[in-house]
Amino acid sequence: MSDKIIRLESVSKVYQQGQISVTAVDKIDLEIEKGEYSILSGPSGSGKTTTLNMIGALDTPTSGEIFFGGQNLSGLSRAELSMLRRDHVGFVFQAYNLIATLTAFENAELVLSLQGVKESERKERVMAILTEVGLEGLADRRPDELSGGQQQRVAIARAVAHNPAIVLADEPTANVDSANADALLDLMERLNKEKNVTFLFSSHDPRVIKRGRRIITMRDGVIESDTVKEA
Repeated sequence: MSDKIIRLESVSKVYQQGQISVTAVDKIDLEIEKGEYSILSGPSGSGKTTTLNMIGALDTPTSGEIFFGGQNLSGLSRAELSMLRRDHVGFVFQAYNLIATLTAFENAELVLSLQGVKESERKERVMAILTEVGLEGLADRRPDELSGGQQQRVAIARAVAHNPAIVLADEPTANVDSANADALLDLMERLNKEKNVTFLFSSHDPRVIKRGRRIITMRDGVIESDTVKEA
């Protein structure tokens, strides 16, 4: 992967709702480099989640090009896109998206299992990251035995365990209280600063936006402003 992880060139996404065409994203250009801690902000309906989903190859643009590590996503098959998501992207969703029948350890090791990483290495890496995210001693608990904040920590552990090129976090603080939101943001900031994990958030939460070092504001499907805070 190059330092320039993501590049969007004149990307649009149009949805058909009956006879009506709705433009969710309208000809945007965007680049994300390794080590960034950036926020896609804007009101509901601004296009930020759609943009995040296209960057993560969960959705495809109607027009324009998306490059991931220099590779044009439009030239990849569904199987190749699936492998790209598995190997190079970490996802953190507002609804956690944990598998209810799996323990915290099993959820966190899921991507490594899919990659065929040896069991001994999986155990070492997953236990280390569970400790890193503050879940030491909770590896055997299932999601319904964990608080919302703890479940989101498992989701973060799962997202970073395989050392992805980028972690995409869609409204990660939406379902937790203020104390847990601050703790989760502290955790992700630390992973960014200490381990150089690249984060791109989609959020309208002022607490998240305040923490970002680059704020990309969207409105009506376009990028309204793109500001990098001074260090």
